[in-house]
Formats: sequence, C-alpha cells, structure tokens
Amino acid sequence: MKNTLMILLVIAAAIGCQRVPLTGRKQLLLISNAELLPLSFSEYKGVLDTSRVVGSGNDAQMIQRVGNRLKDAMESYLKANNYGSRVEGFQWEFHLIQSPQVNAWCMPGGKVAFYTGILPYTQNEAGVATVMGHEISHALAGHGNERMSEGLLANGLIQGGQAALGVVAQSRPQQTSALLLQAAGAVLPAAYQVGRALPHSRTQESEADKLGLIFMAMAGYDPNEAVQFWTRMSKAGGGQKPPEFLSTHPSDSRRIRDIQSQLPDAMKYYNSARR
Repeated sequence: MKNTLMILLVIAAAIGCQRVPLTGRKQLLLISNAELLPLSFSEYKGVLDTSRVVGSGNDAQMIQRVGNRLKDAMESYLKANNYGSRVEGFQWEFHLIQSPQVNAWCMPGGKVAFYTGILPYTQNEAGVATVMGHEISHALAGHGNERMSEGLLANGLIQGGQAALGVVAQSRPQQTSALLLQAAGAVLPAAYQVGRALPHSRTQESEADKLGLIFMAMAGYDPNEAVQFWTRMSKAGGGQKPPEFLSTHPSDSRRIRDIQSQLPDAMKYYNSARR
C-alpha cells in the first residue's frame, strides 16, 4: 500500500507540479479550477446558510473594505507578473459571521469567512488586513487545491494519476465535502496528520504569512501591524497550545520571528503604495 501511494505521488507530481507566486515553491495541483471552484462555492453557500451572517454595521463594512483593497492589490500584482491564471474563475466574497470562534478562513475561489470572535485581537483595520491577507493568500497560492489533491491521493480517490474530482463528488459526496472543508482549514484525518500533512500545513501557513504580509503592504496597510496582531494572539492561548510538531500552524514565537525578518521587504511595497 505504501509503495503504491509513493508511485501515485511520483506520477501525480509529474502531472500537476506548479510554482507558488513570490515564493517559487513547487506544489502538487491535480484539480482544475473548473472542477474545484463550483464545489467550493456550494460548500461556502452552505456555511453562510447555516450561520449568522452580519450584513450591516461598521464591522461588516470594514471586512468588505479590507477584503476588496487586498483583492485589488493582489490581482494587480498577479496580472503585472503573468500570474493572472492563478485567480481565474474566482468570485470574491467577504462575509463577517457572528460567532465566538477566534478564526477566519478562505475557500478556494476567494470565499472568505471572518468570525466576530477574532475582532478583539485584530483591534484595527490593519489587524484585519493581517488576517485577511493571510487567508486570501491561501486561495492565491492554491493551498486548498494542494490539500485537496493530497487528500484524494491519500484516500486512493484518483484515476490514472489524475484527480477525477467530478466523479468522486458524485459517487462519494460526503467524503468529497469533508475533504474540501479540510482543505479550507478543518482538522485532517488523524492517520494523515503527523509526518506528512502537519509539516506541509505548517509550510503553507508560513507561506500565507509571507504572501499576506506583502499583499497587505501593497494595499497600503502597515505590515508592522502583523507583528502586533500575532503578539496579541500569542498571549491568548494561556499556555494550552500543542507543541509545534503536533500543530497545523507554526509556533507563535517562530511565526513572529519569521514575520519580523520579512518586514524590510514588505516595507518596500508599503512605502511604494503610499507614494
């Protein structure tokens, strides 16, 4: 079984390997946007339909404003650098959901959910931009597609080395839905976590931090606020967070250290945006 999976990974890597903008990291993308995005949009609608969406007020307006500024900056960069295909078919939405969860996420195709529980930690518009930049960077970098592709491989749901997502969605709708929600940041199957998925997820989280820092700077938000936000978040766990090797995210200290090292580059974009 292990040898079979390794062979499939080699075949799939040859078929679906691409590079992430700005970082240049190679990644496995087996699913086309034409297949993935309709399913993503449907799952997102399902979340909204079963949630308390905040449709008005200053906070809801701020989420819309920050999301659109970041989206515009990101798409301008992609078009100028021949990466426009990365967001082909995206239909951006930015919704605030009433919930105590300290969380935000972005489905493939630009569907963002921002929970009111994280607002006490963002504190200001630049703090929101820190979180929003991180989440939409997951979509830009194709992390949902990447996790979905690996999930299909890990569960043996591929045909001929390619992910037949449409076939899988029809024959196993619940499993496909679970994989898609996991790809957007939900808990991965325990057997797939340690050793493969968790380290890879931490790589994606760090990558989204870096991309998000640059895009918030491009949109005119001070990237120094990212350090302040993550410092506040680091104090919120009360010492109850798991060790880094058993977490889908980098440790707080590592995350802050990495962001601080990236600030000089991000500040160039910020200063340019303010001119």
